[in-house]
Amino acid sequence: MIRLERLHLISRPDKLKPLRRFVRELAKKQSCSDESQECLVMAINEACMNVMQHAYDDERDKEIIIEFWIDKEELLIKIYDFADTVDIALIKSRDLEDVKPGGLGVHIINQVMDSVNYKHIPGEQGNVLEMRKNLNSSDACDISEQYTK
Repeated sequence: MIRLERLHLISRPDKLKPLRRFVRELAKKQSCSDESQECLVMAINEACMNVMQHAYDDERDKEIIIEFWIDKEELLIKIYDFADTVDIALIKSRDLEDVKPGGLGVHIINQVMDSVNYKHIPGEQGNVLEMRKNLNSSDACDISEQYTK
């Protein structure tokens, strides 16, 4: 596995737009399908927003590290936060029958990525989200019709 990039972000929502642009460019350079590019952008944006809102409780001076690794045609994204460790069993989406804005980030991430794993940082305070995506997957990433019914 080869590390392509390591980014350090401050936990401010205005940092997400340049991150989305960066993710699209990185995916394009890896000959990622358009559908997979959008899956990656959506999942990484949701994951970072979840860190900002939930792990850091909207504090705007905390660090988020994002690493991008490649192995053949699979991209591995690791998102690190340095908040208190969370009970991984409690990380879940709200009930989809409960129609209201927000609360679907975990569901979206699980839908658009090929695999999703939450871990603790060994020997340190913090959490790691590992997401994998096949770069050439022909699976469509459009999950919007699930929410328009």
